[in-house]
Amino acid sequence: MKPAPIKAEISIDDLEKIDIRAGTILSATPVEGSRKLAKLQVDFGDHQRQVLAGLVQERADLSEVEGQQALFVLNLPFREMAGERSEGMLFDIGYADGVTPVLAVTEKRIPDGSRAG
Repeated sequence: MKPAPIKAEISIDDLEKIDIRAGTILSATPVEGSRKLAKLQVDFGDHQRQVLAGLVQERADLSEVEGQQALFVLNLPFREMAGERSEGMLFDIGYADGVTPVLAVTEKRIPDGSRAG
């Protein structure tokens, strides 16, 4: 694998705009009518959200992500995909480089809803 070029420089102020939080994936199910989307129910401590992620073609068993604490971007606008609403974005590593993606996870369990940065 040859890593992609580094993206254009941003300011620390730009980075501060992104709300990245840890959340525990409670359930992961295929989205009906989609070949790649999974519906994740995620606990962020003070609330839960539904997040859609393209995990179906990458994993033989979606249940392997259940119980995992991973990183999510929460301050994106809601997005409709395949008739379902996504209320955030799962951070994964590898997809943009053509590598089978893995979850960006916390080193050890921390309170759900903890912010990165």
